[in-house]
This record gives sequence, structure tokens and C-alpha cells, in this order.
Amino acid sequence: MSPTDPLRAQLGEHLSILYPDDDIAPLIERVIAAFQDTGYPKPADLTPAAELWTERDCLVITYGDSILNKNERPLRTLHRFLNTQLHHTINAVHILPFYPFSSDDGFSVIDYTSVRDDLGTWEDVQAIAADYKLMADVVINHTSSESEWFQAFLRNEPPYDQYFIQAKIDDDLSHVVRPRATPLLRAVETADGVRQVWCTFGHDQIDLNFACPDLLVDVLTIIASYLKNGVQILRLDAIGYLWKEPGTTCIHLPQTHEFVRLIRTLCDHFASGIVLITETNVPNHENLTYFGNRNEAHAIYNFSLAPLLVHSLLSGTSQYLKRWMMSMPPAPDDCAYLNFTASHDGIGMRPAEGLLSDQEQMELVETIRRHGGRFSTRRAPDGTERIYEVNVSLFEAMKGTVKGEDEHQVARFIASQTIPLGVEGIPAVYIHSLLATQNDTDLVAETGRARSINRHRWDEAELNRRLDDPESTQAIVLNELLRRIEIRSKQPAFHPNAVQFTLQSPDETFCFWRQSRDRSQSIFAVHNVTAETQQIALGTLNLIAGATWRDLLTDTPLDLESGSLTLAPYQCVWLTNT
Repeated sequence: MSPTDPLRAQLGEHLSILYPDDDIAPLIERVIAAFQDTGYPKPADLTPAAELWTERDCLVITYGDSILNKNERPLRTLHRFLNTQLHHTINAVHILPFYPFSSDDGFSVIDYTSVRDDLGTWEDVQAIAADYKLMADVVINHTSSESEWFQAFLRNEPPYDQYFIQAKIDDDLSHVVRPRATPLLRAVETADGVRQVWCTFGHDQIDLNFACPDLLVDVLTIIASYLKNGVQILRLDAIGYLWKEPGTTCIHLPQTHEFVRLIRTLCDHFASGIVLITETNVPNHENLTYFGNRNEAHAIYNFSLAPLLVHSLLSGTSQYLKRWMMSMPPAPDDCAYLNFTASHDGIGMRPAEGLLSDQEQMELVETIRRHGGRFSTRRAPDGTERIYEVNVSLFEAMKGTVKGEDEHQVARFIASQTIPLGVEGIPAVYIHSLLATQNDTDLVAETGRARSINRHRWDEAELNRRLDDPESTQAIVLNELLRRIEIRSKQPAFHPNAVQFTLQSPDETFCFWRQSRDRSQSIFAVHNVTAETQQIALGTLNLIAGATWRDLLTDTPLDLESGSLTLAPYQCVWLTNT
């Protein structure tokens, strides 16, 4: 039997589910041909000790042009910032879509095979990938209306005439789950007459039809090309909406999960060491399904963490955050959570559904509104509009609490970034969190989009001037966050899969215990989520008797005889026994 026969059998299982009416045998060969040349090692070439992630991993999220120098390509400017300012403390980078696009700041892709001329070249991407683990977006739920694929569709040219989802007059679309409030369908004039195309995210973003095998092969070829150019982490953007069937919710359908399993099979066989991440901004119980049976995503975004953590710091109570964390299962073996509190998008409110009451959600929204926040909405199946996400610079969101603004903004913000560093999973930090960037209301006015408020573009000279000033907010925040990330990277108890146990501490605090997988190190992560000094009884922590404990963040020993730990407003403590 050929060594590839088991692969063909596995691919046949995936493809038979996706295309039950097609001749699968030739499609299997086309799929293998599209994906086999990735440049990555096969499983047999890896050492048994190889790990996909460790406590040393921390990722920064950024656009390719978040920092600008008018005299050079932004990707080169970004690369210099990573090397000079982050000092390799952060070892992975997510560069948001760097392909030519027509809208949505990169997520309406015109050409998947090119790097935007105004950003740089594939050589610039490869240079960053040589120094950092590189995550890139696989934006395949939809493509731009200006893409050559869609233009060929309008001309009714095969196979592109089958590449986009079309609605029929009698289709039942009443149950479709939407992330936007815009109309779902768009009428377009084609060479074969008027057609109604499906637009989950907006009328410039036309949904692709993965019921067409030719499209599948094209997409696999594109993904393989990303891997050839040095991408190590594949982010499947908005993947939950991939497959549509009228009469259903058109989200998380069985075919969507089967597609993810297909990509996982191909990566495991042809590109060992690649990490597959699914991006599904949905309620927690739905998000967890993308681990599958350890055969779908290697990692999933921990979407509920952000709204619950922000709520805790603005309300001064951790009760909802604790309740959720106690209910969270450990990630399955060989899987992980990706923890973040801010990104290019807003703070998603759907992941808070069922975890925060309507009243708590509205109190959170109103507090952030007072801090200059904007809001994006979605249309529910019943026709009503609901808040989909809160758009705000997280640093600005931390100006004050539900009670009003105060002097604790920096401390509160540092806490918002420190807690995810300790939680089970891989931490990801948005570049504008590292830089304490404020709301960019001018960019909102320029673009007319609420999300632009947290997509500022720094002038490199101005940014460097601030970072060279030790008293600037940017320098204070960046230096302290990098210091904490550096400390974290040396603690085996902060391995993404180390044991975690949430402690029953007073609601004014948030405490959890981590233990390294070899049980050599314990860390008690203790956080004050209020603007008042708190004392927590050491008995609450159940410290191991006879051990010497010290705080990693201040490098000071713990006074066990005092019987309690005093926490300043928003202070974070990492108590370790090593």
C-alpha cells in the first residue's frame, strides 16, 4: 500500500460529505496537487519533543501600515518596530490582511495572491516571517465585488459562474444569522440576467460558494502559497458563515466543520508545525465546537474573555468573569485558546450573550459610550437590530468605571492586559494596546466607520519621540507590558496548556492558580479589579505549606505571617514557589 493511501482515504471522507453527488476520486488528486508543495516538513521529519506553542509565545496583532514612514514601505517600518521596540519579547505577529482590497480595511479581498503595492512585497512578508512566527488571514467566506473572480461571474464565465452564492425567489432566509444590519442580498446584472448574490458582511463582500469543487481547489492553492511565503499560523476569518443552506441559520453548518477538518488534515500531513486558528465571534458554547474532536482548529479565539474582563474592571466585580472561567473546559490535548482583550475589531458583545445580563451589558455599553466609544449593530432573525460590538480604544475604555472617570486609567489598563497573560492559552496583544493609543475620532470622521476608532496609524517619528520619553504614556505602558511579557515567558506554569483552577475569592478580586505540567511550579495570579485597596486572606489562596512564595512582578517575598495580601487599586500579583 502506498504511504499516501491513508491520506487519500481521509480526504475521501471529507470530500464525500462536502460533495456527495460528485466523483470524489479525481477531486482527491486535485486537492493533493493543490496543497502538497508547502515547503514545510512532514510529520516524520519532526522531533518527538516539537511543540506548537510554549510559555514563550506571545503574539502582536497589527495592520501592515499601523506605523508609517513616508520614505519607505510600511512593512519594512513595521519590521523595524518589531525588532527595535519589542526586542523579541514578542515572538509572533499577526499582520492583518495585506492583500489588495476594496473595503473593510482589507477584509474585502480583490487579489489573494498579491501584497498591496502601498504596503510592500512578498519579500517584505518573508523577511518578517524569518524573524517571527507569522499569522495571516484566510478571508474566504467572501471576496471583493472588484475581484477578477466576481467580474468573471458577472460575465457568466465558467467555472466562476458557480463561485458565488445565489439566492432563489422561494429560498427561506428567515433564519439566517447575521453579523451586520445591511440587507443580505444584492441584485447584480450578469450576462445571464439579474441575479441575487449573498452578502453576509456587506454589498462589497460577495459570499463564495464552496459547494463548487473548483472553488475549493483554487482556495487550497492560495492557502498553500501563503505557507510557501513563510506563514506559520493560518487564521480562518469568519469561518462560521462559510456554508449556506436556505431554511437554516447558515452558521456553523456541518459542512463548515467538515471544511475545517479538511484543512486540518492537509496541514497535518503536508505542513506539520502549522497552527490553524478559527475566528468565530459568537456565543461561547458555539465557539468551543471548533475544536471538534481535536481534529479541527488547533486554537480558537477566546472571545468571551474580552467583554467579561472589561466588564469586571469597569464595574468592580469579577462575579461574571469567575463564573464563566469556572465553566470553561481545559483546551483539549494539542489544542489551545488564543486570549486577547483588544483587536482591530471592537469588543464583541455576542460572546457575552448568556454570560452577562441585558442590564449588565447595557451598563457596560453606556460606560464606554461616555469614554467616546462607538457601536456596530447586527440584524437578528426577528428583524431587530442589536449591538454586535463596542468600538473603542481599550486604553480609552479604561478611563474610568461605571461611577465615572478617575486617576487609575493606566493601572486599570495594565491590569486588563496582565490578566490575559496569566490565563490558560496563548496571549495576543493588539499593537494599539501596547502603545496606549487613544480613540482616533478623526479617522472615524474620515472613513465613516465606527471600527476606525481603534485603527490609528502612527507616524514613526512621532511614535519614537514618545517612546524615547520615559514619562510619556506610550513609554510607560509599552515598557511595563513588555516587562510582564518577558517575566511570563520564563514561567512553565504559564504554558498555554498548564493546569488552571479558578479560586473562590471575593468579587472585588479575580484569582486563579496555574501549575506547570511537570508540577514543579505553581503560580497564584491575584488581581484587584477595583479602584479601592483590597485585602485578601492568604487562606483563600490555599498556598502550599512550607514553600517560600514571592511575587514575580515586584520580585518581593510574601509575608506569610501577616495572614493577608494587600492589593493596591488594580494591582496584579503573580505568586510563585520557585
